[in-house]
Amino acid sequence: MVRRFGVFLTLVAVTLTAYGAKLLEHVPLQWKPTSQLSTFGTTETAKLPIQFETFKDARDKPELIGENREDEGKPPKPVTTSDDVGAFVSTHMRELFTKAGLNTVDSDGAVVVKGEVKQFFVAETNTYEGSVAVHLTLVGHDGKTLWSGTASGDAKRFGRSYKAENYYEVLSDSVVNTASSMLQSAEFQKALAQH
Repeated sequence: MVRRFGVFLTLVAVTLTAYGAKLLEHVPLQWKPTSQLSTFGTTETAKLPIQFETFKDARDKPELIGENREDEGKPPKPVTTSDDVGAFVSTHMRELFTKAGLNTVDSDGAVVVKGEVKQFFVAETNTYEGSVAVHLTLVGHDGKTLWSGTASGDAKRFGRSYKAENYYEVLSDSVVNTASSMLQSAEFQKALAQH
């Protein structure tokens, strides 16, 4: 009986050790926004067909999407994904444009939005702080560049330590805020209106 109890305690200790050390590696990206999209400034271009190309992931470390930096003096705990970050960002930015009342299309757009993801990351200390930056180019049907610039968005929230759910929420909110900054850009609106 004592031997069985000892084996049981050993198994519990091994399980708890393994559970405590479990890293958030190769997690699937999930869309979990908690913030609202800013409204689009003009309705003049609402019917203009806008096509989104799949964005490229231009970050140095494509798998790395976050780090837990709570333990000073210890290496940060990474958060990685095997998913295509560029595709994730462009898919959801297109959805947000549609939600804002713009006409997004699969092909034959009057304008095409191309993008390179430069930042897609959450730094966790006592809060989760996310940041997304995308270099965007708006191209006319003739291939001419109508507008080019960087749209970015940040998000911050409290949450339990090193939880995938909180990383998803902050990254999603950062994408929402990136789309909002683009939709609010006077230069971007002007480029659409002139087409």
